[in-house]
Amino acid sequence: MENNISKVWIENDSISIETNKGEIRSHPLSWFPRLSKAPKALLENFSLSPFGIHWEELDEDLSYEGFFSYTNEMSALEKK
Repeated sequence: MENNISKVWIENDSISIETNKGEIRSHPLSWFPRLSKAPKALLENFSLSPFGIHWEELDEDLSYEGFFSYTNEMSALEKK
């Protein structure tokens, strides 16, 4: 996925992405253990690249492609 992301925000225990075409996708932070345990100040300190979202201080990356294809079923499988 090209970097056609216009906005990323964290609100109500979820992370959301909006594309330049207006498509919005949100996932609960609980699906991402490092993000769910992080204080809000660290969650809001991210950078965008052509490929995804990076949290330097948390050593965490979410790819745009993965974000738009990630499902709750995948999260449950990773916990097993």
